[in-house]
Parts: sequence; C-alpha cells; structure tokens
Amino acid sequence: MSLHLLSCNDVPPTKVTEPRQTVTYPEKKEMYLMTDRPPQLETPLKIFRQDITPNEYFFVRWHMSQIVTRIDIDTFRLYVEGAVQKPLALSMNDLKTKFTADSIVALAICAGNSRSTFTPRVPGTQWANGSMGNAKWKGVRLKDILKMAGANEKAVDVSFQGLDRPPLPSMPAFIKSLSMNHAMEDEILVAYEMNGQPLPMLNGYPLKLIVPGWYATYWIGALSNINVMVDSFHGFWMAKAYQIPKEPGINESPDNLAKATVPINKIMMHSIFVEPEVDAPLTANKPCQVEGLAFTDGTAIKKVEISTDDGKTWIETKLDAEIGKYSWRRWRYNWTPTAKGTYHLKVRATDVAGNTQPEKQWNRSGYGRGFIECIDVTVN
Repeated sequence: MSLHLLSCNDVPPTKVTEPRQTVTYPEKKEMYLMTDRPPQLETPLKIFRQDITPNEYFFVRWHMSQIVTRIDIDTFRLYVEGAVQKPLALSMNDLKTKFTADSIVALAICAGNSRSTFTPRVPGTQWANGSMGNAKWKGVRLKDILKMAGANEKAVDVSFQGLDRPPLPSMPAFIKSLSMNHAMEDEILVAYEMNGQPLPMLNGYPLKLIVPGWYATYWIGALSNINVMVDSFHGFWMAKAYQIPKEPGINESPDNLAKATVPINKIMMHSIFVEPEVDAPLTANKPCQVEGLAFTDGTAIKKVEISTDDGKTWIETKLDAEIGKYSWRRWRYNWTPTAKGTYHLKVRATDVAGNTQPEKQWNRSGYGRGFIECIDVTVN
C-alpha cells in the first residue's frame, strides 16, 4: 500500500519520495529533524496510536536559537512583576508547597501544524501532522499565582517570557500575552510535570505555561517572567507575528490577502488519519482498521465521518470515550475495500454546534489548518 497526504485544494497528489531525516536529542527518541538551530523536532505519526504522547516523542518547537541546556533548579525563580501589590520570586519548592496542585489533559499543537499541506505553499517550517502532542500536565493555576501577587484590579494584559533569548540584540525577545480575563480562567496552568515526570528540557523545563484550547505559541517554555500590565501588550510576537485573518476560518486567498488581522488564538477543528500506515499491506476483501484523531478548541466533537470515494458519500465512524475537554479524540472505522485500485479517503469532524470542516482553506502563514484531510491508498 502507498499512502500520502493531500492538500484537498484542487491540486493533484504528489508523493514525497525523499526520506525525512531522523535524529535523537537528549531525553528524546528518534524524531524528524525540521531545524537544528533552534531545535524543531516532529513526532512520527505512528506515535499517535497512543492517546497520551510519551515525553520522549513529544514535538519540540523553539523560536529563539539561544535556549537553555542546564538549569540550577535550586536557584531558579519564577518572577511575577508589573502591576502587582507584591512582586514574587517563586522557587520550585514554593510552587509545589504554597499552592494547590491541579492537572489537565490537553493537546499542545503548533500553529503551523500541517503547514506542508497548504497549496500554494507558504514559507515557514514545513510540518506534516506531527507538531502536536497530547499530555497530562500538572502544576499551579495561573490565577492562584496572580492572586498571591495581588494583581491590580485594573490589569488588562499579562505577558509571559521564557529563558530562551534571541541571538542578536536587535531581535525582539519571544514574549506572548493573554488578556487578564483569560489569564484568570481555571484551566490555565503553570506546569512543572508532564505525564507524571518533570518537563523534558527541550519541552520547557522547569516550567511551561499551559493554555488549553489555544495554539502552542502561547505555551511558553522555560517560563521565567510574568508581567501584569494595566495597558494592552503590543510586543512584536503579538502585534506583528502570528497574525491571522480576522474573519472566521483563518482563510484568505493569495490574490486577495486579508487587510484586517488579529493574533492567532483558538485551535481550529481538524481531524487526521493515523492508520493505515505507509506501505502497510492492504488487500481487497480483507478488513483493515482506519483510525485517526480529531480535535477542537474544547468544543465537544459530535461526530467524525470518513469517505472512501473522494467525498461522494460519508460514513460515520466510532468515537472513543472522551479523555478530557481539551484532549484530542480518537475515531475508528473497520473498512473492507471490495476491489483493487486506488481509493481517495477523506475525513471530517463536526462539533456539537454543527460546525464542519471546510473543503478548502488557505492563509499566507499556513496557520490553523482546518480543511479536510485526504489520503490515497492503493489496494492490491
């Protein structure tokens, strides 16, 4: 059987024949290398057969090339400053003993996940479907930290920065922000554990901001500074970078780019195939398992459907039990192809609000893929 991803944007399928380079890094097993400075590593698709992504296979994404490789945990501090009554310098022991611990299962997904499937192609790291992962995060509620610091009641935004630094003084530091109202929501954590273990260094040890339902550009790793502000934050990585069309759907066209843009935010609904695997034997009149994952911004998924005839007809799949509101959800379908040949498979998800994935979508940055995924399979 041969298998490849399609963009579903009226472009003939093109099978990628060049092998992808795999590497191992400290605390990581064999992953796809996207860039080495900073390190960007993609998770192999087969790992997504597991509901929880193992730490050693969890994707890696940094923006600044100067990342930390060693931290003295005894001297490390999380600084909370700005419009607060009591600036804080919290040690790891403080976080674990002075606050009530909380945990959540949530999907972390890069805004550019699946960028390589956009047509026409757009600049940026050419991720396939592996710049995401599902994990159980444990830590402290952000709102509890802000309450301890006595955040100003007139605060508008809260900004977050990690220990990574730009290679040149002229480059803006990677700083993201949330509105104060969003920062005070129960689900947002400052995590110190990932799947029951300390965070891997490459995934943001010792602390990571967890923003369930939002793209991982907000999930600041090696979190070291929280700044409360009474004015809106307008840093480069909010006001210039990671912008998307303001209209719903994160959609525009190459010859008519959106004039109004906003910072990227909630995760677009999407669904992918995990099985069948590339080159797995697929035989006519023999049952095979078709399986994948669907995810949203936390809106419940109502159904996932597949088509085996290029979208002419659709069949509802079986959904596994929900792991958590912000987790991905597995779908399955036992399919028996009745004849030899090439089949055009598609998958689409529908949420409880009645929203369904579109056939087409494009934007200049390849952010927030939501359009229907297609694969070709050859039955012998």
